[in-house]
Amino acid sequence: MLNIKSSQSHSQPQSKYHSTTGRWNAHDTKWTLSLFGTAVGAGILFLPINIGAGGFWPLVIIALLAGPMTFLAHRGLSRFILSSKNPDADFTDVVEEHFGPNAGRIISVLYFLSIYPILLIYGVGLTNTVDSFIVNQLGLASPSRVLLSGILVAGMVGVMMGGEKLVLKAFEIIVYPLVLILAGLSIYMIQDWQVPDISMAMDMGEFSRTLWLAVPVTVFAFSHAAAISSFSTAQKRHYGQQAGEKSEQILKRTSIMLILFVIFFVFSCVFSLTPEQLLEAKVQNISVLSYLANVKDNALIASLGPLIAFIAITSSFFGHFLGAREGLNGLIRKQVNMTPAAINKLTIFLLFTSIWAVSVINPSILNMMEMFSGPVIAMILFVMPMYAVSKVEALAQYRGALSNIFVTIMGLIAISALIFNVFL
Repeated sequence: MLNIKSSQSHSQPQSKYHSTTGRWNAHDTKWTLSLFGTAVGAGILFLPINIGAGGFWPLVIIALLAGPMTFLAHRGLSRFILSSKNPDADFTDVVEEHFGPNAGRIISVLYFLSIYPILLIYGVGLTNTVDSFIVNQLGLASPSRVLLSGILVAGMVGVMMGGEKLVLKAFEIIVYPLVLILAGLSIYMIQDWQVPDISMAMDMGEFSRTLWLAVPVTVFAFSHAAAISSFSTAQKRHYGQQAGEKSEQILKRTSIMLILFVIFFVFSCVFSLTPEQLLEAKVQNISVLSYLANVKDNALIASLGPLIAFIAITSSFFGHFLGAREGLNGLIRKQVNMTPAAINKLTIFLLFTSIWAVSVINPSILNMMEMFSGPVIAMILFVMPMYAVSKVEALAQYRGALSNIFVTIMGLIAISALIFNVFL
């Protein structure tokens, strides 16, 4: 959780919050950009391959499902955070309040473990991206990995230590060029679009399997769950009793923004390649931009690839650092008697040193780490909030909605597909 409090004090009249809730303002825009940036990580560069390789109709169906899945699931998690009686409660506090200390501790550990490996992956990915750019684009010798990774990780962690205003400003600076480049590249690739095979002739078994395995890819490509707790507590500080209404408004706009830009990018990439090429890219395990640059010998795509990867990884790193820091702070707070400031310093030190160490080591087990995080994210983002709605009295007002069934089913599908991918 961001530990820097908003400039507004809790002692201010509640009417001040009410009067500003209905109007969209700079605070709302900054949080929309931060959530968008958290979601658009390195995964977007593999999304067209993972989804598009299954053919045209699975791609269309997933595109239609992505919006409701993204908005409803994140709204459910935000409502769960906002249901606490404590206005300053973070995720770990809320789960303990609603499920008791033992279950709360287990869920809090799972929450941290769902985010932390992804944070390590981004540390490694950013180091590799910058190193590759220095060697291949600038034509220089590869720098010391210890020094390069240390500078990069220290720079990003330094931004996170600057407080809420600096973090939101960093998101604002990063996300605008990311949006412009994604949109520009998607439009640029229209010239290479090929008419897709839209025939309905297909094996229903293979069609169903393709859809099933595409669900978790979609869930995690659009996930900004790591920042939802910090986001929700920030809205409580800023809007008071109207935080739920305003959070839903911001989440809805974030989901629309994600669907418009990401789905357009996915379709543009898929229409620029044949199904055979998409399968080849999947076998090679490279990003769609890398494959496009290889097969089309396009200097623009080749030069934009590292830039998009750098911006996407950096923005998503910030969002996942929020969640990892909050989760670790909560776990330490319940085990040792330390001041919040001391716990926060310890957490930042532990995260920095571990991310730096893993970035230097450059392990080859990143996919397995991501697969471990996957099912846990689905449980935390989809299943747990819906279970809480049925069991927690503070969330009773949300019972009976069809959206609860939809979110639960999609979460179970994502978990089952991920387990299938890992073990079968």
